[in-house]
Amino acid sequence: MSSVAERGTPIIEVSHVSTTFGQAVVHKDVSLAIYRGEVFAIAGGNGCGKSTLLREILGLTAPSSGTIRLFGVESRRLEMSNGSAIHRRFGVMFQHGALFSSLTLAENVAVPLREHTNLHPKLIREIVEIKIAMVGLPPDSAGKYPNELSGGMRRRAALARAIVMDPELLFLDEPTAGLDPIIAAGFDDLVLSLKMHLGLTVVMITHDLDSLWQISSRVAVLGDGRVLGVGTMEELSRSDDPLIREYFHGPRGRAAHEQARWNQRKADN
Repeated sequence: MSSVAERGTPIIEVSHVSTTFGQAVVHKDVSLAIYRGEVFAIAGGNGCGKSTLLREILGLTAPSSGTIRLFGVESRRLEMSNGSAIHRRFGVMFQHGALFSSLTLAENVAVPLREHTNLHPKLIREIVEIKIAMVGLPPDSAGKYPNELSGGMRRRAALARAIVMDPELLFLDEPTAGLDPIIAAGFDDLVLSLKMHLGLTVVMITHDLDSLWQISSRVAVLGDGRVLGVGTMEELSRSDDPLIREYFHGPRGRAAHEQARWNQRKADN
């Protein structure tokens, strides 16, 4: 793994962030850095503040204290005059896809282009067709509505919408939650393929241990309101922290690790 000096300037910097809602403490002094080209995962048990941290990075929620910089700009300023330019540099796939039920798949994918560009409708249609193909969906799915699609197809449609503006940075919020293992594995492969071909940096919020082993470059584990550890999955699996060990060394964690080793042996042969 390269040193911090070799990685250059972080694309995302979270510095001493604390978050409280009334008497509830979500984060206390959370700091981490994410570098260009990584698949960086933020993991942890339910209620550890993963999705809240994502919303803060995106500028949708302000932390109680501390700073978050995205492309060098404070997240609190993303809704100000310079926010639109920053927004165009990242795409977001929200949990469960968050597609508009009254729009077809193609219309859903086209939403960012219609809202943020002045492109001709014909060009928008062509871009949408390309993005739908890139995520592995058949052309005839374009005219279907979300309730006519399977869960896996809805996630791929949401991913097509997230990359339709050709972002540098892609955020995925629990992308494989609720999917069966085979479909989830296919989605993981798709994310890695898009990262390679589009030069993406990926930030993934997940508790899916299979995904963590298969596609993450580094993982930050949240718990007890803080960052328990940051590193590769191999590094974290050797951690002495009892909360990290509990997360990675339960039955599901051991099974995911063994599956990752089997996949690696298969790839090597």
